[in-house]
Amino acid sequence: MAQLLELDAIEISVIVDNELDPLSPCPNELVKQSGGVKDISMHPSNQTSTGGREAVQEFRMSNICCSAHGLSLMITGIKDGKRRTILFDTGPEEEVWERNAKRLKADIGQVEAIVLSHWHRDHSGGMLRAIDMIESERDQKGYHRSPVKVDLHPDRPEYRGVQIPGLPVVSLEADPTFAEIGQRFAVLETNEQPHTILDDMFLVSGKIPRVSGYESGMKFGVRFDAQKKKWVPDEEMADERILVCRLKSCGHAGVVNSSKLTLDLGKGLPLYGVVGGFHLADAKPEMIERTVSDLKESNIKVVLAGHCTGWRAKYEFHKQMPGSFVPCFVGSRFEL
Repeated sequence: MAQLLELDAIEISVIVDNELDPLSPCPNELVKQSGGVKDISMHPSNQTSTGGREAVQEFRMSNICCSAHGLSLMITGIKDGKRRTILFDTGPEEEVWERNAKRLKADIGQVEAIVLSHWHRDHSGGMLRAIDMIESERDQKGYHRSPVKVDLHPDRPEYRGVQIPGLPVVSLEADPTFAEIGQRFAVLETNEQPHTILDDMFLVSGKIPRVSGYESGMKFGVRFDAQKKKWVPDEEMADERILVCRLKSCGHAGVVNSSKLTLDLGKGLPLYGVVGGFHLADAKPEMIERTVSDLKESNIKVVLAGHCTGWRAKYEFHKQMPGSFVPCFVGSRFEL
């Protein structure tokens, strides 16, 4: 697959996602999940003997991650005992990213690269704080001190939003600027072509071709054109990229389109799993059913769905693909 290494294992820590459920067990026997109530309460730091009690493990609510509208995944590829870690997206705002990274006790000092799937505030909002915290963690733990690489698409909109016919534009907050990122301890890299990173453990795609026939992009999407000083249509969102490992963030391009691109990049290798938000929360029932049906035909083993997938689509995945679907809850750790 396009020079990609064949990894022995992949670990995913969900720092930000829309949903929280530390109680439900993982329904897929191929996926090892941790980070639930048992793991939180049994951490050594939660032992206490206050209040006249003998030493017990205390389940502290302050150690539970908080859900937020966005996505951030810390992903570690493992090959022959060597571990390389990236951060895929950074959630909607700095406070939630910092709070959850600390509550997860995530070893963020190991992050070597940040990859942004696309320019949308719910994926980029925590980036500046994440860069600062990664640098600080490396200093504190004595890790090799080198700037984190930040991999971005060069076409950053001034603003993005939606405009439903008959209503005014609703704008998202601006994404971090290239200048703001460049002022941090980071190496800024822009690329719109497919390329591998971290010694070929991960591949970042280029533009995702629209081939399914029904996944057309973000309905009513617009962006602000600073030169024309007006909002222009932006439903395609051509800057969106997927992350591929050999063993997907928020899929405005569609999970089927993204999966087909992955198969093309893999040159015949089977598709093992898809991870992220599939942007089906506001989709019509017939589109949800068709999406799940088409994905099922690929004989995929793991569907780890979160963020903008929506509860109706998750139910359809569970119904059509029992044993393959895994809810992507914030605070969870998954081993594939």
